[in-house]
Amino acid sequence: MNFFLRFLLRIAITIVMMALGGQAGAAPLDPSGTWLVEDGRARIRLERCGPSRERICGFIVWMKEPADKRGQPYRDKENPDSDKRARTLLGHQLIMGLQVTPEGRFAGDIYNAEDGKFYSVSLWRESPDRLELKGCLIKFLCQTQTWQQTLDVQPGQLVGLTGDLNGPRADKEWAAVPAPKAIQAKGK
Repeated sequence: MNFFLRFLLRIAITIVMMALGGQAGAAPLDPSGTWLVEDGRARIRLERCGPSRERICGFIVWMKEPADKRGQPYRDKENPDSDKRARTLLGHQLIMGLQVTPEGRFAGDIYNAEDGKFYSVSLWRESPDRLELKGCLIKFLCQTQTWQQTLDVQPGQLVGLTGDLNGPRADKEWAAVPAPKAIQAKGK
């Protein structure tokens, strides 16, 4: 009988935890939107990407200082891909197709133009207007930032759709996937 009571108690606790928000596997809150990074130097637009739009990509759409002292736009000069070194930082993709994790976060890679390297990152909405971003050099050497959602537009901010003239540019592997062609019936 004692075993049976413990079994029932475990079931009851599980039900209560699920009802109070301990819902394992719950869909994460969509992080899409424009976010001001913690130090205020940039705004990052997060949006759905990938063939089935289930991943998250991020683009620099505004920089507090987009140009150097000579008035030249900052470029991705540390990129290990020599073809990308001439691109401007404003508008480039830095978050690469994050995937949903079992914990209800989005995880994957972030590109750091200051050193030309990729780092592991996870992000999640802490509240409707706050996003937490945890970046790791190695598994136990991590830092977390809080980003604030922005709804206004600053002078110089890219507001066009990704790939448009006044919008950010996706890396080729994350660019919009063309719609599949209709399958034609044989003999027509």
